[in-house]
Amino acid sequence: MNRSLATSSLWILAATAVLVVVLLPFDPAISQRAQGLPGAVVTFNQRITDFGTFSWMIYGSGFLVILAYVAHRISRNETLTGQTRTAWRLPLYFFVTTGATTSLVHLIKLIVGRARPELFADHGAYSLTPFAYHDLYSSFPSGHSAAVGAFFGAFSMLVPRLRPLFLLGALVIGLSRIIVGAHYPSDVAAGLLLGLWTAIATAFVFAHRDWLFRFDARGWPLPKSMLPKP
Repeated sequence: MNRSLATSSLWILAATAVLVVVLLPFDPAISQRAQGLPGAVVTFNQRITDFGTFSWMIYGSGFLVILAYVAHRISRNETLTGQTRTAWRLPLYFFVTTGATTSLVHLIKLIVGRARPELFADHGAYSLTPFAYHDLYSSFPSGHSAAVGAFFGAFSMLVPRLRPLFLLGALVIGLSRIIVGAHYPSDVAAGLLLGLWTAIATAFVFAHRDWLFRFDARGWPLPKSMLPKP
């Protein structure tokens, strides 16, 4: 494994563990208070929360991959071929990132089996039912948060100068999952960081293949446009 990837993975794993441990004792109180916010705030978050669904990200990027790849295959002009090659690798990066994230999320959900906040009255905030195969027992980690963590994480790797803005967007959608009563804060923290890690790991894979990214002197993947040609 690339040393930079190993280091970043350890940092994200450590951050996830710390945040989950810190937030767990406060999950019930924060969840109840968030759901008790003014109606206008809850309504706004209900409207934006479904931006973090995997389906439109995966199907949309998959369609663009196919479309751009076909254009690349039929191109005969050398300059145009280079452009179409980049064009299909860009949605491919999003497709691989979100696809890998949803696979990891569903696997962890199945193994953990945490009851959602709507079952708080019956099961409390810490009830685990592994392999329940039911959506009501799939609270950890938050799938919506992982999706936007992957989606905005991919953007932050492609446009590093706007990284704070993209990460803020992911955080806003993540918080909406708490406000609408779908997840606890620790679920959201884990989901966001899982999605971000997948975006980073996929960028490393692409950099190894010289697709979209190249490694800088520290071994970190940066967009090719930011680095001089070798």
